[in-house]
Amino acid sequence: MLVIVPEVLNTDQLKKVRDLLQNADYVDGRLSAGKTARKVKKNHELAADSKLHGQLNNIVMNSLYNHPVYQAAVLPHRLATPFYARYEPGETYGQHVDDPIMGPMQGRYRTDVSTTIFINDPEDYEGGETVIQTQAGEQRIKLAAGSAVTYPSGSLHYVAEVTKGTRLVAVTWAQSLIREAEKRELLFNLHKTREALQKKYPDDEEVVKVDHTYINLMRMWAEI
Repeated sequence: MLVIVPEVLNTDQLKKVRDLLQNADYVDGRLSAGKTARKVKKNHELAADSKLHGQLNNIVMNSLYNHPVYQAAVLPHRLATPFYARYEPGETYGQHVDDPIMGPMQGRYRTDVSTTIFINDPEDYEGGETVIQTQAGEQRIKLAAGSAVTYPSGSLHYVAEVTKGTRLVAVTWAQSLIREAEKRELLFNLHKTREALQKKYPDDEEVVKVDHTYINLMRMWAEI
């Protein structure tokens, strides 16, 4: 399931994040890639030991985690520290599937859902779309600054080559409470229906049954 999460970061937050990244220390992005992905990855990322991570994560990850669309679609259980990536002309990230397990030995997590948060405006660069293979074919995603896209980590995807300007993104992963993508999609659709019905018919007994069904499916499928 591919879901657009709008306006994760507001204008003031975006300015702060961009200011922090403007003169940051970047390293070769292949340093963080797995064995297979390293062969097709060509970008730069904020150095792992940068003191900026704390400030950036307080803005970016707090906003993402608390976004109602992200919560409903991803149902996050564990969240990864994001990578802040920069793509200059000629840089790309070829076709790959994200590693199934990430994190240090003491804090490993399963990657169920990947998320790309767009930090600068689409007019700032040419190319650089996040391209995701779905059952409906290739989906090319290039969103307004501050918005994000989530998709199953097992999806084949790539970043199209940047041909002009600079592309700035934050990329993170989540282990969901619901392991199976199909079940997450069912719950997300049911959640949206439940929300709409509760607003329109707040006291209807049938709406209460829909609410109970959602809650008990969560109880049945959740892994903690």
